[in-house]
Amino acid sequence: MAALLTLAGNAAALAQPLAAGRMVDALGSGQDMTAVLMGLAALVLVGAGANALSAYVLGKAAESVVFSARMDLAARFARLRLSAMDRTRPGDLLARMMSDTVLLREVATRSLVDGFVGILSVVAMLVAMFLLDSLLFTGTAAVFAANLVVLGLLAPKIGRATRQAQEAVGVVGSATEKLLGAFRTIKAFGAEAGQIAVIREAAERAQRHGVSAVRWNALIGSAMGFTVPAAVLAVLGLGGARVATGSIELSTLIAFLLYLFYLVGPVEQVMHAVSQLQAGAAAADRLREVSVLEVEPGRTGEDGPGTWDRPASLRFDDVRFRYDDEREQVHRGVSFTVPPGGMTAFVGPSGAGKSTVFALAERFYDPDSGRVLLDGMDLRDWPLDALRGAMGYVEQDAPVLDGTLRDNLLLGTPHAADSEIRDVLVATRLDGLVDGLPSGLDTVVGHRGNRLSGGERQRVAIARALLRKPRLLLLDEVTSQLDAVNELALREAVATAARMTTVLVVAHRLSTVMRADQIVVMDAGRVRAVGTHAELVAGDELYAELAATQFLTAESQGDHARG
Repeated sequence: MAALLTLAGNAAALAQPLAAGRMVDALGSGQDMTAVLMGLAALVLVGAGANALSAYVLGKAAESVVFSARMDLAARFARLRLSAMDRTRPGDLLARMMSDTVLLREVATRSLVDGFVGILSVVAMLVAMFLLDSLLFTGTAAVFAANLVVLGLLAPKIGRATRQAQEAVGVVGSATEKLLGAFRTIKAFGAEAGQIAVIREAAERAQRHGVSAVRWNALIGSAMGFTVPAAVLAVLGLGGARVATGSIELSTLIAFLLYLFYLVGPVEQVMHAVSQLQAGAAAADRLREVSVLEVEPGRTGEDGPGTWDRPASLRFDDVRFRYDDEREQVHRGVSFTVPPGGMTAFVGPSGAGKSTVFALAERFYDPDSGRVLLDGMDLRDWPLDALRGAMGYVEQDAPVLDGTLRDNLLLGTPHAADSEIRDVLVATRLDGLVDGLPSGLDTVVGHRGNRLSGGERQRVAIARALLRKPRLLLLDEVTSQLDAVNELALREAVATAARMTTVLVVAHRLSTVMRADQIVVMDAGRVRAVGTHAELVAGDELYAELAATQFLTAESQGDHARG
């Protein structure tokens, strides 16, 4: 619609020189000019109105393009596999969503329309100029042809500079995300200057390439600024001579000059469109790079097999896994069985592969070989939403999202009743905290829960998992930031949950491990022993050593990322 309106506006502009020529002829012959003047005024009004409406329609379409592109990116980001996310900088993804989509808006709307309409308008005007006088047309075409050569040489440079600038903007986003994500640590170590230097270097690189793109655009503009006066002088000189000799009428020269002046706008449209298309193409390339990142299977809404009111079983069958080709295997033939119900604890030194058990169970990653089975069925055969709907997962760093306490608790169960929320608050000893907050559950917890203590964040994450009433509850060192009183309360809550569901816990404290129905001892990516506390103290040297030191080793803090 915008293109058609622009064409209508340009058609009205195209007719104006002819109307002006008729007005000159009418002046010379003494005819009544009322009809001619009204016709010319109508053309001006139609052209202005059509162009204004075109600008509105096109702007609205452009915003729709940005909205759609951003929502497509957000949906893809949410479905990225962790292996793809591990190789990607979040700040760069954010820059693609916020910055590259704006450039895409130009290439997907204004540039295409301007280029298409501009080319049609230029062709129409050139045809009209040729029909008026072929000799004047030849001189004009020669001047503009030189301008096209300049455009062809400089346009690719704009695209290259724009892409380099956008890549640098992505680095700025990543560095800024790093600064804000570890704000307290950076301040505590006095590392502000170093982080600012990294951002400055990337920002200067973005500025340098941005200036380069501006320079090439300016050269294209200056070429246009030289072309028009040169064409006007050529037409005046040649046309004046032809009028003097009687080869053409004065009205023909005036109409030709008006066409020449009107030609400037469409030519500038085409040149601007070409430069914007180069910039937009660079942005589109960066957005396409996201589209090839590996994503998880789409959610189906299907239920998985099994009975949903009973605990789940889990089995690892000769599982081998590494996070990427440059690293050693984390699991080297891991096999164990977790029966339905009760608590199974995983213990072992740092890097033994304990937390990776949970990552594979949630199917954040797929094993390189071997199988992981839930209720006897390979995880790859489960619908992903049904698989994760059966689980509750608490990470070691217990992330809390910006928003209210209620938002965090209802993250996976938005329709939970107030009574259910109250039950998990009591179980995790959060009821007293909530009762003391000024807005209760509607109190804002701050960015990453920074208004809560470490132990409070950990209990919020556990309450969030318990609220799902999972068939399989995964707890990755959930007592690491709790005091003795709250740890005891939480152990009671976990013990109660273990009577209704299957609980897997990565543990470093003897108090947690001793209460487990089964303990899996892992070392160097293998399972070295499985049994109860008493059996393992008597039969496994490593476990006996860990038990002797109360499991309070330095690795309890270092097992976070890839344990």
